Amino acid sequence: MLKAVIFDFDGVLVDSEMLHYQAFDNIFRPLGAQISVREYYDRFVGMTDEELFRLLDKEKNLHLSEQQLQKLFREKATSFKRLASTQAAIIEGVPQLLNLLDDNKIPMAICSGALLDEIEMILKSAGLRNFFDVIVSAEQVKKGKPDPEGFLLALKLLNKKTTQQIEPQDCVVIEDSHWGLEAARTAGMHPVAVTNTYEADYLRPADKIIANLSELSLSDLRTLCS
Repeated sequence: MLKAVIFDFDGVLVDSEMLHYQAFDNIFRPLGAQISVREYYDRFVGMTDEELFRLLDKEKNLHLSEQQLQKLFREKATSFKRLASTQAAIIEGVPQLLNLLDDNKIPMAICSGALLDEIEMILKSAGLRNFFDVIVSAEQVKKGKPDPEGFLLALKLLNKKTTQQIEPQDCVVIEDSHWGLEAARTAGMHPVAVTNTYEADYLRPADKIIANLSELSLSDLRTLCS
């Protein structure tokens, strides 16, 4: 039975993946450790900032101290927020689906590898913050996707806010990457893929693949959980 929908953020609700790449590039290019757009999408989408920074520090032999890493984390966050404040756009079809779920009293959550203040800034600017009962961000998990930790935490927090018990099989997850889809599947939830970031062939772990969130009906979501 459909009792909740959990959304990824970047690439699902907001067109921001390239802004993250640009912010990362602003940090790593001066260090001589830049990554290509292709490499970013092939390897790093779905990671938290901390996971990506620590991996590149190791792979590129940068030998950064903990203090230097923390400074770069902050610089990247500042760079992204500056870009997002003027360039982040809510993806077509998002408001319609959020209103549909809200009208039918379906609880909604976000589970993202982005930082909480980044998510809050964009949602509030777009007037969408009130749709979400729970937001799980990078700071709240030890492991990013494809680990299911974030989705299971989102479910735990939703259950603290609702009167009905929600089980993993009662949740639909909407994702744009195979890392997120794998995490949702491992959590025991029903993954739906939207082709905002990757083509359909790259999203086969999904129960359903769509091109736009406006394609989803309440009947579609309920069928996934039946």
